[in-house]
Amino acid sequence: MHLHRFNNLRPRRRGLAAGFAVAVCLPFLTLGAAQAVHDAGNIELEGNAVQEAFDDWDNVCQEVDVLNAPDDVDCGTSVGTSGATAVDWVAEPNLNATIFTGGGSKDPQDVSKWAWKDGAGGLPDKDNLLHAFAARYSQPPSADCPAGTATTCDILYFGSDRYDNSGDAQQGFWFFQNAIGLGTNPVGGGQGFTGVHRAGDLLVISDFSNGGTKSTIKVYEWDPTCLKAGGSCGDANLRTLAESTNANCDTAADQDPFCGIVNPDNGTAAPWEYTDKSGNDTYLQGELYEGGVNLSLLGLSDRCFASVASETRSSTSTTATLKDFVLGGFGECGSTTSTQESTGGTASIGTGSVSVSDSATVVVTGISSWAGTVQFSLRGTNPVVAAVNIGSPVAISNSDNSVDSISTTVTAAGDYCWSAAFTSTTEGVPDSADDGTNECFTVTPVTPSLPTTAGPDVVLGNAVTDTAALSGTSRQPGSPVINGPLGAVAGGTITFALYKNDCTTLATGTAGTLSFPVTGDGSYGPASFTPDAVGTYHWKATYTPAAGDPNNVGSTYNGDCSDSNETVVVNTVPTSLTSAQSYIPNDSVTVAAQNGSNPPGTVTFQLWTGTTCSGTLLGTFTDNVTAGDNTAATNNTTISTTAANVSWNVKLDATSPYDSIPYNCFETMAVSINNGGTINSP
Repeated sequence: MHLHRFNNLRPRRRGLAAGFAVAVCLPFLTLGAAQAVHDAGNIELEGNAVQEAFDDWDNVCQEVDVLNAPDDVDCGTSVGTSGATAVDWVAEPNLNATIFTGGGSKDPQDVSKWAWKDGAGGLPDKDNLLHAFAARYSQPPSADCPAGTATTCDILYFGSDRYDNSGDAQQGFWFFQNAIGLGTNPVGGGQGFTGVHRAGDLLVISDFSNGGTKSTIKVYEWDPTCLKAGGSCGDANLRTLAESTNANCDTAADQDPFCGIVNPDNGTAAPWEYTDKSGNDTYLQGELYEGGVNLSLLGLSDRCFASVASETRSSTSTTATLKDFVLGGFGECGSTTSTQESTGGTASIGTGSVSVSDSATVVVTGISSWAGTVQFSLRGTNPVVAAVNIGSPVAISNSDNSVDSISTTVTAAGDYCWSAAFTSTTEGVPDSADDGTNECFTVTPVTPSLPTTAGPDVVLGNAVTDTAALSGTSRQPGSPVINGPLGAVAGGTITFALYKNDCTTLATGTAGTLSFPVTGDGSYGPASFTPDAVGTYHWKATYTPAAGDPNNVGSTYNGDCSDSNETVVVNTVPTSLTSAQSYIPNDSVTVAAQNGSNPPGTVTFQLWTGTTCSGTLLGTFTDNVTAGDNTAATNNTTISTTAANVSWNVKLDATSPYDSIPYNCFETMAVSINNGGTINSP
């Protein structure tokens, strides 16, 4: 986890910083071995403010000055800290600035009871603070920086310099989780403060006497369950966390939970502009104080501090009258949640659903150890679908600050957006939610394939046909759309149309079935149409999805009539010529008598197929003969035959005194017929 270093107060000025808190009640802690503050490798607690091996207060001063541009303070260095997660450095604008006033300005009282004033004077020189500073570091646990049960070693460093050293240095340092600032409301003969205490605020009280060799440090937290002094309660609202009467950093063991130190010698360099009561620009012995507390060993590494106040006091008693103070912003906790949806911005609805997921990364600033949960949710923007929580809240912490949602399904094409909300379970760490970046995606519909196959060419008077093979459809949306079941198979209709050869004019004639309801992929048809004119025609097929179905896109196949498989020809009706010869047979006879006369009478002719006058009677003909005309004939003009052989049966009915002659089959005729067969039209 990366933490930003910041201070929201410019040097020589006052301001506010928002903050958050963790309310805990910790048991009394006594000193033990294997604990470290002064040798952790962060701020040098050796009684001066100038960097030698590690960071020192000149680096803190420079970092704050750069952060609160313009860079207008000479801190004695151009180098900031090497990893502080929060910094504070404030210079008092004058000797009479911001002092406590009123009887309620005591540590057991809430900040709302405190009062301050400016320019009043009368402050003891030894209690007049000129600069105050603080820094926080977080690092992996080590022998020099143990963390107890915490996952990181968090140490608070603090310090101040004062106007005069003529007296013991009795100081306190408040680390507030809420932002504390200077108010203008009247309180106790002065003005009040903005902000109030929060359970878990930290107070470190230190007393150096006998030239700085004897050091007493007491560590308290603000605990409203402490109603009065007694047991682990040092006073009302103040619970004792740890204390020592031998907490000098110079003589502390190699590993210590907290310590403090003053500069041991006169002439100690001040890296920034400084003038004491004696006119020195260097520190006299005891004018510079610095100390540190291992938060992890006190169980406080999960705590964020927004403001810090350095205070001088009449004694180390919790009820001591407070004198001067310097208030500054420190390093409030913040959280940001960034997310990344899984599709990369777009995904196809495919066969009816698409699996999507989200991931979230939470970054918390101002604290090294934190925990919480992330609740993922998904909503639709088009179509509008109310946000749906996806799964249960997912645990997240500083040990793994990225988590994934479970996968869920979307069954409708459209636009969707994820959201992820981080809920902190560490008091003081604020909740946060993603800003929407990388959270929206589009589910695109499918365009089904609609190839068609026309039937064969026909002759005029017959129907032409067409068949479509629909494939690649998506199911329709399910209910609910998010995390619901698959919907019904694709619906809608496939409509066929027959066009003339120009591809724009509809064919005329008699329509058969041209529209078919769709039930998913499959073959649809055959469509039929009987044109009323010969020519070349083109089929077109159009798929129209069901109303309200966003998953399937309609389409027209062969819209430009370019697919030869969709072209049919209606031809003219074919004709043929088949030869079948026939002939019209005729017969004639001459009637004569033996006496040389011409007997009158009637001749009857019978025409038979075959040669024996026993086939099929084709016709009967009669003709009269007279004395003047003794020839009789059939005179046939209508009866024809295709028979190859015919025969005639003839009789004479004569007038007396001439004899009649009965039927006699005595004539045959054979014909050779050779037909040419059948000729078809081209």
